[in-house]
Amino acid sequence: MKELLIQLNDQSPKYKQIYERVRSLIEESVLPKNTKLPSIRQLAAILHVSRNTTLIAYAQLLAEGYIRSEEKRGYFVEAFEPIHLHQTLPTKSIMQKKEKPIIVDFRAGTVDQQAFPLKAWRRCSNEVLKEDMVYTYGEHQGDHLLRSQLSRYLLQSRGIQTTSEHIIIGSSTQQLLMHLSLFLKNRFSSVAVENPGYDGARLVFQLHGFHLHPVKIGIKGLSLEHLGKTPSKLVYLTPSHQFPTGVTMPVPERHQLLKWAETHNGFIIEDDYDSEFRYKQHPIPALLSLQHGARVIYLGTFSKAFIPSIRLSYMVLPQILIKPYLERFTGIEQCTSSIHQRTMGRFMEQGHWDSHIRKMRTTYKQKMHTLVTCLQNTFGETIEIIGPQSGLYVLVKIQGSTKEDELIQLALSLGVKVYPTSHYFLKQEEGTFIKLGFSNLSIEQIQLGVQLLKQAWRF
Repeated sequence: MKELLIQLNDQSPKYKQIYERVRSLIEESVLPKNTKLPSIRQLAAILHVSRNTTLIAYAQLLAEGYIRSEEKRGYFVEAFEPIHLHQTLPTKSIMQKKEKPIIVDFRAGTVDQQAFPLKAWRRCSNEVLKEDMVYTYGEHQGDHLLRSQLSRYLLQSRGIQTTSEHIIIGSSTQQLLMHLSLFLKNRFSSVAVENPGYDGARLVFQLHGFHLHPVKIGIKGLSLEHLGKTPSKLVYLTPSHQFPTGVTMPVPERHQLLKWAETHNGFIIEDDYDSEFRYKQHPIPALLSLQHGARVIYLGTFSKAFIPSIRLSYMVLPQILIKPYLERFTGIEQCTSSIHQRTMGRFMEQGHWDSHIRKMRTTYKQKMHTLVTCLQNTFGETIEIIGPQSGLYVLVKIQGSTKEDELIQLALSLGVKVYPTSHYFLKQEEGTFIKLGFSNLSIEQIQLGVQLLKQAWRF
């Protein structure tokens, strides 16, 4: 069916009129099963409305099961069977409301699949598969080429002067923290952590028996005043893009923190997990770059900037710790794929990594702008957007008394998945916060998702 004539008026939203009319035609069997509907673009042209209008109408019909989408073919009518009252009542399990398919998933921690440099990565991987190192166990500390490339990259991008001898490769931030906690637990009994903060790190510390001291997050990041009141000499923080608030710790506060570590003979664990994506200013230098011989343990990962499934992270240890750390774990085999390590080393060596980061910074900047603009235009002062200057997500603080769980369920009822933040708090602050990621969404999906949230939340 190439044409679908629908009379529209100004008495209700046009997407709603389109949705109701198509639904009615399906229920009345005017549009039988497997009828092909006009494309979003065609229907918009026929009815003289925007593509976004027809997109929302089709999305609702799709969510309710009236139509289906077939890749590269279009939209088709699904079978509709009216309910007859004389039929035997279904069992309770059948009567339960069918969960609607997810139309827009605002998940953080994903990457833009369309922009992934598949050809370059595959070419590097094919080269590595011809090398002898593929057929042996990897180096305990990590692949030497990758560590060498990382030392170059960290100097160029984060101002960190280090050598490959001080870098440890791991499969994830949590895995490196597991080893680090095991190594440090004889020196420290407690650790200061951000509140709110990364719950995955807190879990690792708790598993190793550390006592946690939550430290408040302010407009300048971790509160140094509150840190000074804790007995801990070990602190874990995300100073470049505080997780989850997005706050960046200014340089003066960074110097104060370095002085704290030196004065207390303690250590700072600096998790610099997505420092590459800052959209308004250049990245602030890493803590480790600000002082020679700083008592800083630096953590980084490829999961956020490249692809999570590659399972590649790294750690830079200060001179005072590197030798005893390596002695402690001499008998432990490297747990990260040697093939992936060497492939990433080749990928960086050939300049693909720098090119990829530049490209993704531009792509994600546009997506962040779209998300923030849509949220502001749609919700106005009923929400507060937190952390739009950097990273791959924002927090939305909801004004009013609606609870986190209720907001998530309302969004799901229209096929939109949003995410909670309460688990990031050791002590919940006032207000309700929802997390919205955007990295694997298209511009149109972001716009549609915000429109559906407006319908679901009705602010």
